[in-house]
Parts: sequence; structure tokens; C-alpha cells
Amino acid sequence: MTVLANRESQLLIDGKLVAGSGGSFETVNPATEEVLGVAADATADDMGRAIEAARRAFDETDWSTDTDLRVRCLRQLQAALKEHIEELREITIGEVGAPRMLTSAAQLEGPVDDLSFCADTAESYEWNTDLGVASPMGIKTRRRLAREAVGVVGAITPWNFPHQINLAKIGPALAAGNTIVLKPAPDTPWCAAAVGELIAEHTDIPPGVVNIVTSSDHGVGALLSKDPRVDMVSFTGSTATGRSVMADGAATIKKVFLELGGKSAFLVLDDADLAAACSMSAFTASMHAGQGCAITTRLVVPRARYDEAVEAAAATMGGLKPGDPQDAGTICGPLISARQRDRVQGYLDSAIDEGGKFAVGGGRPADRDTGFFIEPTVIAGLDNDAKVSREEIFGPVLTVIAHDGDDDAVRIANDSAYGLSGTVFSADEERANRVAARMRVGTVNINGGVWYSADMPFGGYKQSGLGREMGLAGFEEYLEIKAIATAV
Repeated sequence: MTVLANRESQLLIDGKLVAGSGGSFETVNPATEEVLGVAADATADDMGRAIEAARRAFDETDWSTDTDLRVRCLRQLQAALKEHIEELREITIGEVGAPRMLTSAAQLEGPVDDLSFCADTAESYEWNTDLGVASPMGIKTRRRLAREAVGVVGAITPWNFPHQINLAKIGPALAAGNTIVLKPAPDTPWCAAAVGELIAEHTDIPPGVVNIVTSSDHGVGALLSKDPRVDMVSFTGSTATGRSVMADGAATIKKVFLELGGKSAFLVLDDADLAAACSMSAFTASMHAGQGCAITTRLVVPRARYDEAVEAAAATMGGLKPGDPQDAGTICGPLISARQRDRVQGYLDSAIDEGGKFAVGGGRPADRDTGFFIEPTVIAGLDNDAKVSREEIFGPVLTVIAHDGDDDAVRIANDSAYGLSGTVFSADEERANRVAARMRVGTVNINGGVWYSADMPFGGYKQSGLGREMGLAGFEEYLEIKAIATAV
């Protein structure tokens, strides 16, 4: 792998590192606004060649049936990623704007470690299940179930946690026996391309099994949903784009996995340690500048202690100044782009227009002339009908909403188009569990519990998506079930 400065990445198509037919496009450091280097810019023709390579590798090789090969290749990939972890760390901090501390967790090292789960699962998985002999319709029959790879997987990924999301698709898709074409976000092409380099140079993954296609054109990624040679699309991103992926895939009745947006609620019950809960909520909402789909951005607190809750959240957020992601102590780095910074500012302006106020923050930090930074912001004085309470902002913004008891808190939490995650804080664990059981979400954190883990499925209800990523459920998303009946 080359050094970070003036890097020039390539596509991985059919086992070869190649230039993009569209030339190259720049990737920018969001903390400094400086151009880091360039990435290969793929065209529709490049994507077509990648899909054809993946189709051929699935149809004409034994990749889908050779479990030992797949396990060995996944372990080789993990070893290569670990060997080059410091280079990958610098790419991630520079290109994503990810705080250095997060690269020891979900931004890099966590996803790399999680590849062990994929390899271990493939190694021990019950690919065939004997259902024994029965006599349906009076015919004596031996029945079994075979679990097989779906085929060619098209993976489309966002920019906020690129290694986490890229590897959460590549790992289980390969472990299950599929071939894959990955189209990463144009904001973070290097993170994906670096994985492609390591695959080409340090693993025995056969040509065509993994293809990585970077492009400045979102339309190139959309081809994965439309092409009949692709059997499944695995998409992570906005709900609006997810709808388009689903509609495009409908023409060929593709299997579609969608991990979409969130507007998650952090519920503080009236017996909880209010200051501790609100401080944790503020910290979570500021981490990586709030650029996480499962971050709880609605802090729902007892009405009688509303002002106290706002003050506690503001005290924490006020101390989390936006900082250089290279610094070990930075929690809140930059937003990914000027476009995203302006989008977040638009939401902040709308909060004032609707009668809200900023307890802290509210705009660009006065001491930073460059970089796509927004101050961690606490919005008070609005209810759950406000725009900032309804829509996913993807910035370090926390809206504090009053509730009138447990039933009302649950009502507010569920009064959303989304259902990705949630948090409940209470001194009574049984009470907290009763509340959690009523929340229409895919993951719940009770009193600071951590649901992020390789063996835990992640996904949402309602417009937060379809299916689950990670865990055994995430592995099985990439499988088909075949029922086989033999007369005896």
C-alpha cells in the first residue's frame, strides 16, 4: 500500500487493480479541506465488467461450494488488514474525518476483528439439515434442507463508517459463498480501495470473487440494483435512496437488504440518574459529529425536570468542542463535506424558525476557519412534531423533548417513521425492560448496555430498513434455502 499523501487508488475488477475509464476524482480531508489525492473514477462500462466478472466467478468456479477455501481467504484478508492497520488508520482519519480514538473501535479495528466471526460461522455452519423420513400425501420421502449462496451480491455503502459497513457486507457475503461487487460512497473511496489492494496482493481470493468499483457518479452504483446478473443488493444509506434501490430491484425481483435511516430516542424515566443519563446522551450524539444512523438524537425526559435535563446535556456538549480528528482526545470531528455541513445548518435554522432555542452550540465554531465543523448543539423548547425531531439530521445535534410518564415516553419514541435503535435509563431494570419491549426498534440499550458486536444482529423496524446485518442473522441474509425430497 502507498502512503497517504498524494495517494492514487485503483479499481479491483476480475482480480486486477486497474484505472477507471472515467479518469480520477479527488478525495478531500474534511478537517482541513485539503485534497488528499485521487481515486479511480469508474464508468458504467467498468461496473458492467465488474458484474460480469462476479457472475462468471460464481457460475464457473467452485467458490460457492469450497468452504475451506472461503475460510482460508477470509483469514488471509483479516491478517493483511491487521498487518496494514496503521496505514488504514491514517487513511480513515484523513478521508473520513473519523476521530483517532474511534479507529480502535467501530471505525476500523472492530470490523477487522469481526471477520473472525464470519470465518468461524462458515466453518461450523450446518449447511445441510436432515429432516428425516415422512410420508406427505402417503409417499414415503426423505427430506433435507440445503443452504446455498444467493449468487452475485451488489453492495452499496455510505461514507460515515466505511470499514464497518464495507466489511459487514464483504465478510458474510463471502463466507456464505457469494461473489460481490462493492460500490462505496464517493466521499470515502480510499477506504474501500485499500481493501481491494490487500485482497489482490495478499489473499488467494480468486479473480472476480470480489470487485471494488469507486466512482464519483452515484448512478454507477444504481446499476447494481437494475442489472439482471446481480441476484441481491445489500444497501446501507438514506431511506430515500433505499426506496430507489428497492424499486430498481423490483424489476428482477432481487433479494434486497436495506439498512436505512434513524431518528432514535433516548428515554430517561423519572427514577433514573438524570444528570448521568443526559450526559451520556449528549456524548453519544456528539461522537463522530453525530454521523451515525443509530445514534439517539431525541432526548426524552420527564417534564418536571426538563430544564435540569437541558442544562445537563448542554454542560456535556459544551465541553465536547469540535477538534482535529488526529488528536487522541477528539470526540467530535468534522462533518464529511461542505454539503453536509450546510445541510445540518439548515436544520439548526429551522429549529429557531419553529420557536426552539439553542442551549449550547447552533452553528460553525468561531475558532475554525477551515474544515466542515459544526458545534455540538442542544435544542430545547420543541416537541416531537418539529422538523428536527422528525427528520434524520446526521450531525451533532440533540433535541430535548418532555414526556409525561412511561406511556408518553414510549408514544414519543414510537412516533417516528423510523425504528432503528433506542435507549432506556431507569433505576429499575425490570421497568426499563418493560419500556424497551414496547419500543418499535431493532436495538435497545438499557442503562448503557452495548449492542454493537459481531455476533449481534443489527437493523431496524419500519422505514429503517429490511433484514439484519451482523450476527448469524446477518450471515443468513446471504443464503437461500433449498428443500430436497427423495422418494424412498
